[in-house]
Amino acid sequence: MVKNREFYTFLKNQLNISPYTTEIYELAFLHRSASFTMPDGTLVNNERLEYLGDAVIDAVIADFLFHKFPNEREGFLTRLRSKIVNRAHLDTIANQMGLVKALVACTQSKETLKKRISGEALEALLGAMYLDRGYDKTRQYIIGYIVKNYIDMEQLVLTETDFKSRLMEWGQKYKLPVEFETAEKISEKPKAGKQFTSQVTISKVPIAKGSGKSKKEAEQMASQKTLTFISSSSDDFSIEAFVHYLERMKDKR
Repeated sequence: MVKNREFYTFLKNQLNISPYTTEIYELAFLHRSASFTMPDGTLVNNERLEYLGDAVIDAVIADFLFHKFPNEREGFLTRLRSKIVNRAHLDTIANQMGLVKALVACTQSKETLKKRISGEALEALLGAMYLDRGYDKTRQYIIGYIVKNYIDMEQLVLTETDFKSRLMEWGQKYKLPVEFETAEKISEKPKAGKQFTSQVTISKVPIAKGSGKSKKEAEQMASQKTLTFISSSSDDFSIEAFVHYLERMKDKR
């Protein structure tokens, strides 16, 4: 009874959860490494709750982003959702929430708990809440508590709209040199203000141009166009196909 009261206090005070029953939440913290078998042969751990919670948080975040960014395209929403619900990010959130304190797992490594198991427990916790309190309450908890307190939405959006950084990371990943040739554009209208143009080349092959009132703006525009070209260059895109495209373009020069 004392143990149950301590766990209830943990849910109530640290996680801001008001459970109807605590048993389903206790199961959420039982990692498969500490599984036990019931007399009827049923294996007991948090894997099924993890599966359910994964689906719930996906749906809640998708709906949240859909309404928060009414003018953004599907690609932006998908990438932003992926950043929020990917395992590494959920592990970080779970550690900030202090879920490790309640985890039951057969491992001696705290780093394993923090890097791999805690995010799974968070998903299982949300699965438990969905069963205990329903979808609306779980959605309210994810948006009003987790997103509000543990997710830096502005930073995620800023990273998502930094097209140049994304393009440079892409180039580094596939070992393809990405370069920018940026210069001030001479305007025939003196009062028009400064204008800059930027040409993106990949492996010395020109891909896309962008323009703007600053070098940064021009390079961001060129990077965005380049990323769009890369992703839509074929319906069955692969890095191999893009490399072949670069080679063909070099041969034509």
